Amino acid sequence: MKVIPQTEVRTFRQTKAQKLKAIVTFTFCLFLLSCTQANPNRNTPKADGKPLVVATSTIIADLAQDVGKDEIKLTGILKPGTDPHVYEPRPEDSRFLEEANLILYNGYNLEPGLIKIMKATGGKARQVAVGEVVKPLQLDKGKGEIVPDPHVWGNAENAGAMVNAIRDALIELSPEDKEKFTQNATQLSKELQQLDSWIKQEIATIPPEKRKLVTTHDAFQYYGRGYGIAIAGTLIGISTEEQPSAQTVQRLVESVKKIGVPAIFAETTINPALITTVAQEAGVKLAPRQLYSDSIGAAGSEGDSYIKMMEANTRTIVEALGGKYTPFQPQK
Repeated sequence: MKVIPQTEVRTFRQTKAQKLKAIVTFTFCLFLLSCTQANPNRNTPKADGKPLVVATSTIIADLAQDVGKDEIKLTGILKPGTDPHVYEPRPEDSRFLEEANLILYNGYNLEPGLIKIMKATGGKARQVAVGEVVKPLQLDKGKGEIVPDPHVWGNAENAGAMVNAIRDALIELSPEDKEKFTQNATQLSKELQQLDSWIKQEIATIPPEKRKLVTTHDAFQYYGRGYGIAIAGTLIGISTEEQPSAQTVQRLVESVKKIGVPAIFAETTINPALITTVAQEAGVKLAPRQLYSDSIGAAGSEGDSYIKMMEANTRTIVEALGGKYTPFQPQK
């Protein structure tokens, strides 16, 4: 049997140890890399140089895209036509929230399912309740329970305040893009001011006795108070989680008969069956076009942005209630 000199044994052991050390080090590096990819630093921009911004509602996503444009990578969780009140989060939603550098959400409990998992993810992203920059209307849910109305975007002036909040959050996230964010927000705010004035003019064409709005759920208080049209009745309250009883439906039928409105309105995010029944039993017309309430429309629709949604709603209301509609033509 060949005898191996001790110097060769030591060299072999050292070489083996060095190889083992190299393997362990390489494996550990791979582990760290995989952890980094799965759970990146929330405050560090992505490899493409753009911070990852996550928005919950379609309305906030639309406004954020107009302010951030090409300087951000935006992910909107809710899709057009989705009801945020009853949305049940999916597993990938948690991943989006965990990986975000900034989370923009409405607040005032508009999107309770998403708010719950957002607070539970433990991510380091700044969370900004964009809608809560607006002082809310306080509504009675019944049995003495007073809650803030989350549908703050119903008034275009409030949307301007939301745009400013988005701008400030993006500037804090990416200070080097401050000038671009500011310019984009200024242009959008200018158009929102024009939209606000236009809506007031449009509603004013409706005969005063017909300026009454009956809808499926109580999502138009800010619109009504901002533009001089009374919310005369709703089938359910501010949350679509509510299930109206037969007695509730009948009470609304009787109310519609008394107030004498020429039409009532369905909404894009809610099944129109019950409000259709109300219209039939009350003997009034159901407006041929539905209102956008909690979501913008699908791409290519007449309401596929916040501004177009507000224009479409105003047209629907004005035409159904006897006013004279004139298209919105913003001045650049």
